[in-house]
Amino acid sequence: MPLDEGLALYAAVVRAGAELGLPLLEVGTYCGRSTILLADAARACGVTAVTVDHHRGSEEQQPGWEYHDPEVVDPELGVMDTLPTFRRTLHKAGLEDHVIAVVGRSPQVAAVWGGEVGFVFIDGGHTDEHATADYEGWAPHLAEGGLLLIHDVFPDPVDEFTGQAPYRVYLRALASGAFTEVSAHGSLRVLRRTGAGV
Repeated sequence: MPLDEGLALYAAVVRAGAELGLPLLEVGTYCGRSTILLADAARACGVTAVTVDHHRGSEEQQPGWEYHDPEVVDPELGVMDTLPTFRRTLHKAGLEDHVIAVVGRSPQVAAVWGGEVGFVFIDGGHTDEHATADYEGWAPHLAEGGLLLIHDVFPDPVDEFTGQAPYRVYLRALASGAFTEVSAHGSLRVLRRTGAGV
């Protein structure tokens, strides 16, 4: 995540945490870089950060793909496992007490989630199936006035694999009438929930 996007993410988390006092949720933990921003802001606001990931890597992180990192492959099972790296990241940052890490698939977790959140950061899988499921699962839990952030939004069709699905989710959120755009920073879009009908 580029610096300007990270700073915008942090500012949005602080704003949502301070205004609503509700949990702050991230979909797509990976190794925890953005979670550090989320957790630090949650600590500052006195709220809880929740991060959801199955820790088996997105499509582009699998063997043979551009973003594959062999250092996060479980040597016994031969599959991606970013959970140990994520836990080390949180520990080194001193933020373990400010994050609830939920290990599971986003739609399944959203289906059993029981309350509202003040912030949703969608940065999970980049296929239409996964990006849409993240939006459909979590947008209904977002409180009115809460912020929805969508990462890797690339309108140019040349970015079909990395950013077209998040771009389509972004357009869907705007078309729903439930969200208004607050700002854009690189590939990060910040939307505020202003109505019903997600």
